[in-house]
Amino acid sequence: MKRIVFCDFDGTITVEETFVAVLKKFAPELSAQLIPEIYAKKLTLRKGVKQILQSIPSASYPEIVEFTKPQSIRPGFIELLDFLEFQGVPLVVISGGLRGMVEVVLNDLVQRIEAIYAVDVDTSNAYLKVNSQYEGDTELIAKVQVMDKYPADEKIAIGDSITDLNMALQASIVFARPPLTKYLDEKQKPYIFWNDFLEIRDYLAQSWS
Repeated sequence: MKRIVFCDFDGTITVEETFVAVLKKFAPELSAQLIPEIYAKKLTLRKGVKQILQSIPSASYPEIVEFTKPQSIRPGFIELLDFLEFQGVPLVVISGGLRGMVEVVLNDLVQRIEAIYAVDVDTSNAYLKVNSQYEGDTELIAKVQVMDKYPADEKIAIGDSITDLNMALQASIVFARPPLTKYLDEKQKPYIFWNDFLEIRDYLAQSWS
């Protein structure tokens, strides 16, 4: 059976919600206005996040990457990677955040990940310009579009927020943390609640044995 794991980055691989913290720090007024609308589903991620990002001066980009560097990775992630490698199952990271943030936090682990899909920014002008190859109707990175690139019998999604809802709805198995759990309850989509990646590894080890 062909399996693949799709994992969100922000607040999932990282302990803290880094990207939202970046938006609030570098575009405080616009974030205060638009982020509540995104969570309330009155404004799409695509429009809201793009608007906030493109209001940030390009000169701030190195500071954004530095701000992200000290973020902690949630316990058990390396053990999950070890287990998946042993099983021959690839892990793909799909993030609605910035590629530079993902890569600086993962550091050497980048080499152990099948692929990273995230938002790229052009810093050649006065303000950041968002580039996304996978822009969808509502998302800057349409996670389902990325999933469709990988045919598999079993697609496993790991996430924590509204940004992971579409991905979770398309997956065979979903590991969810709040607030994603609330959105999945509304859609009556079953999921497995998790705290750390060791729980995910143990669950998969048991169900695949």
